[in-house]
Amino acid sequence: MSSPLDTTIRVGEIRAAEPFEEARKPELLKLEIDLGDAVVRSAAQLGYNHDPDGIVGRQVLCATDLGTVNIAGFESEALTLGVPDADDHPMLVGPDRDVPLGGELY
Repeated sequence: MSSPLDTTIRVGEIRAAEPFEEARKPELLKLEIDLGDAVVRSAAQLGYNHDPDGIVGRQVLCATDLGTVNIAGFESEALTLGVPDADDHPMLVGPDRDVPLGGELY
């Protein structure tokens, strides 16, 4: 099992996003994120601020190497990073312009 010290923050591009109908929280979305060398899945509470169709193709930051979490039968392999808006709902975090996929935050 990895520790938080092994965690890497990487740039990925959302390839697919859809509502997470099976989840208890209606704002959860299922994401597929391309990291350049791998495609990972992530469950993220983005439904308050982001339409699934509107975020496909967007570059985001993801915490990787955290292990896998099973959420209502969905294997979430990365943590998609966000910051709270004024109502404390998550907003995506990513680069201002396109950068190479898989790049690490430093």
